[in-house]
Amino acid sequence: MCGITGIQVFSESFRNQLELVHASYQCLKKRGPDDSGSYSHSLTALGHTRLSIIDTSKAASQPFQDTEKRYCLILNGEIFNYAEHRKKLITEGVHFRSESDTEVLLQLWIRHKEKCLPLLNGFFAFAIYDSQEETLTVVRDRYGVKPLLYALDKNRIVFASEMKALIPYGISKELDPASLQTYFHLNYIPAPNTIFSSVKKLNPGSYLQIARGQVSIHTYYELPKQELTPPPSYASAIKTVRDLLDDAVQKRLVADVPLGVFLSGGVDSSVITGIASRHKKGLKSFSIGFPDEPYFDESKFAEETAKKFGTDHCAYQLKKEELYEHLHEALDYLDEPFADSSALLIYILTKKARQEVTVALTGDGADELFSGYHKHEAEYRLRNKGMAEFAVLGGKAIWSVLPKSRHSKLGNRIRQLHKFSKGMELSEAERYWRWAGFTEDQEVEQLLNIKPDPKAFIERKDSLLSPLGDGFTSVLKADFGLVLQNDMLVKTDMMSMANSMELRNPFLDYRLVDYVFSLPENFKINRKSRKRILRDAYADILPASVLTRPKKGFEVPLLQWFRTSMKNLIFNDLLEDNFIREQGIFRPEEINKLKQKLFSSDPEDVVARIWGLVVFQYWWKKTCKS
Repeated sequence: MCGITGIQVFSESFRNQLELVHASYQCLKKRGPDDSGSYSHSLTALGHTRLSIIDTSKAASQPFQDTEKRYCLILNGEIFNYAEHRKKLITEGVHFRSESDTEVLLQLWIRHKEKCLPLLNGFFAFAIYDSQEETLTVVRDRYGVKPLLYALDKNRIVFASEMKALIPYGISKELDPASLQTYFHLNYIPAPNTIFSSVKKLNPGSYLQIARGQVSIHTYYELPKQELTPPPSYASAIKTVRDLLDDAVQKRLVADVPLGVFLSGGVDSSVITGIASRHKKGLKSFSIGFPDEPYFDESKFAEETAKKFGTDHCAYQLKKEELYEHLHEALDYLDEPFADSSALLIYILTKKARQEVTVALTGDGADELFSGYHKHEAEYRLRNKGMAEFAVLGGKAIWSVLPKSRHSKLGNRIRQLHKFSKGMELSEAERYWRWAGFTEDQEVEQLLNIKPDPKAFIERKDSLLSPLGDGFTSVLKADFGLVLQNDMLVKTDMMSMANSMELRNPFLDYRLVDYVFSLPENFKINRKSRKRILRDAYADILPASVLTRPKKGFEVPLLQWFRTSMKNLIFNDLLEDNFIREQGIFRPEEINKLKQKLFSSDPEDVVARIWGLVVFQYWWKKTCKS
């Protein structure tokens, strides 16, 4: 994994800005601690930092040029089917001077230009410059596993893997009010927008081209639009899923550095571990547990799975004090407000695992692909209502007055029933939006002292909800484009890169994704089972306890933390009344209501909202406070 950055100015009078690329790529050293370099030609400059994974020799260093020096490539990511393309290119007369996937990608681009993009199986963000045509093309992978941000004005375009690497170019730090409103609903900011009005994220499955100052954006990939007709039999679909996932795992086991697997003890990571252990002897696996918080601790399931598959397992047991010790390190690396609290766990897990391996496989993507979340079951039941669902609606008055919390089994169940009963009264689109977030739109409006443009926010919201349609599969597609691409993948990329570690996602092999999205919805979910086909495909290898256990999110036990070790940070620093008033972004009375709710017997989802505020305030003081 690596970091990339670049700039193209549109006239000679701005040529001196090309030197800024050096300061930019210095900000990406954690993404690429092994090597770095830059390239400049005419009005374009590129920078690269390298985390060596495939061909760790100097022959594979970047920026990478062809022998004629016409093309220059910088790549962040991996091309997992590069060996197949390499063999074919050799038969066509290509002579390679490295063993890297970077050189294979360069040669594919030289021959096919953007038509090579559908041929790539991998995750990547790359930029390629043609010195003869003086054109620059910037590309992002199908699902946005690797980030790419850019800022465009009338004089130049700049891009980078992370926001922090755009700061040296002198970008404007004006806050985007609509992004603020979106953030405080979702706890993250979906592409193509960012917290700054001047900066955009390149959408997944897209590429941006700059030719003589003219900028255009093109889409090269979208999820399948319809199911297979006629659908395959359930038995044949199980076989195909197994074949595709087995090959996806094998391709992602190729590395010239130590490699392992993250094992949470859930179905997804257990499946990946089971497959990987068949193909790699002495496979290392890593998990994390909370001895002080039994409700959140899943380490026993991970250890049982590791024992079954014979992995060299390391289970890290975290005390609450250790969580707090890593808080500032994790928050310091975030260069945009991002409040999925499990990012802290990914940070700690990658930091510890990095002492043993450089690459790890994960189970990310399976929930969105196969229908694994509680909200998927809730939505399915609402679309197929029976007596049980109407009974929950009938109890709405009871659920509304009982204490609700994510931090106990009973409190969480009441919270879910209350949320479900309220969802029954909403349209499908509004229900999805409510269940995707932590608060209601009017509550965010009341919180903010800065007034967003209502039209801008509604347009963004409508765009995010546009995948929703008649069938249940449209809900999975909406989650794939919203939750997976803007929350889950951002979390794993940022926190792993903070520790110079690469995470690979076999479930996001595009062949598997395309196939599963083309299957009927009843292959994935019914009233008895979520992730039905995945469970049935691997029921013969997984421990029974893993198959039958209820799903648990990868969460941080925040409530007690906020009430004890973080209380001073919240009340006397980040959410202190005078600071809130001077800052002018929030209404102090609304902040005080949230703080009071935090210490009540009925905290509901206020913990997530407080965490969103803590993360934003920490980021704002670090980045924007003059």
